[in-house]
Amino acid sequence: MDVSRASWVNTTHDWSGLVDAGHLAHIRQNPAEFAPDGPWHLVLEVLAYAADEASGKGSGSCVVVLHPDGSLSVRDDGRGTDTRVDEHGQVVKKPVMATKDLRFFDFPQAEALPDGHPRRGMSVVAALSEWLAHTNRRLNGAWTQRYERGVPVTGLEPVEADGTTGTLVHFRPDASLGSVTVPPPGDLARLATLWPCLEVRIDDRRAD
Repeated sequence: MDVSRASWVNTTHDWSGLVDAGHLAHIRQNPAEFAPDGPWHLVLEVLAYAADEASGKGSGSCVVVLHPDGSLSVRDDGRGTDTRVDEHGQVVKKPVMATKDLRFFDFPQAEALPDGHPRRGMSVVAALSEWLAHTNRRLNGAWTQRYERGVPVTGLEPVEADGTTGTLVHFRPDASLGSVTVPPPGDLARLATLWPCLEVRIDDRRAD
């Protein structure tokens, strides 16, 4: 039986609002604060969620792809973003892209990413990207949604299940952030130190 959306408990994000335009605008107006290392910081924001999933189940893996068109993608093998059916039969995805992460955004001291800067949440990635596609595979279905500068421009569109679960976040950072630079091996090693349950592989296709 479908459950009233009003009864859903807010843990990481507020289910009552799917888009916080003021929040997204604030991020876009302050790129130096929210992406201090440029596009790679956005990658770390996405990886932090994959690390959460991996920690929850004891292990996990993800692949970071640097595409020739300047976009980046992060694919993990977690449970997929929480997606539910409300009392009206509407499929609702937790608004991770377009609203603030209640754990981190207003509390920069809460957690640091491997680059030493505060973790703020996935909305930073969406707001500071020209476009972002979020494909989400769960046991109860699979969907994709596209955003432009953090604002959804499509609905939650079903995609064919392939027997897997996990999340694919594909985005092109705003050109003002510069080009992505992969950190040296020593810096990448810090990922394993901070997120020991998550195996990260880098696939640089820019020379293809």
